[in-house]
Amino acid sequence: MVGLFGGSFDPVHHGHLLVARAAFESLQLEELRFMPAAEQPFKAGRHGAAAGDRVAMLRAAIAGAPGFAVETAEVDRGGASYTVETLRILKEREPARAFILLLGADAAADLPRWREAEAVLQLARVAVFARPRHPIPDAAWVSAVVPAPAIDISATDLRQRVAAGRPIRYYVPDSVATMVAERGLYRND
Repeated sequence: MVGLFGGSFDPVHHGHLLVARAAFESLQLEELRFMPAAEQPFKAGRHGAAAGDRVAMLRAAIAGAPGFAVETAEVDRGGASYTVETLRILKEREPARAFILLLGADAAADLPRWREAEAVLQLARVAVFARPRHPIPDAAWVSAVVPAPAIDISATDLRQRVAAGRPIRYYVPDSVATMVAERGLYRND
């Protein structure tokens, strides 16, 4: 089974990476793919870094991590990123694969309001991890609960730190902190 961990990853941080590792191990995945959104419908026009920069940061963050990969289907397609459309693309490209979405409890609570939510649930299973201040939904479509460390790091806070000239080292992998500095990302947030 292939895990799909979608999000803005703006920037990717250690909270994302620890959850991904916990899911990879507890769900015994053959692969976990980080799936950056081209543009999240709920965050239209509010991404701090361009999609290409977010993909590059993800690739730098997971370099050398066995079983981790970056899935660029949403970025390649461009426009608003709807999970149902992405799952259809992946199923067409890889019909023999089984997919499981990795969602934080906050995103999982919103899943019934997603575009074509029923189709999403037919195309993939759903695994949920706890998020600070968000309970795991008690829903039949939750296939698994991932025991993950509760690391309360906010990408919004990280962008604000950079804009204020404060370091983000230790919040993100060193390779990501270097990329943010070298590319001048988030300086105008």
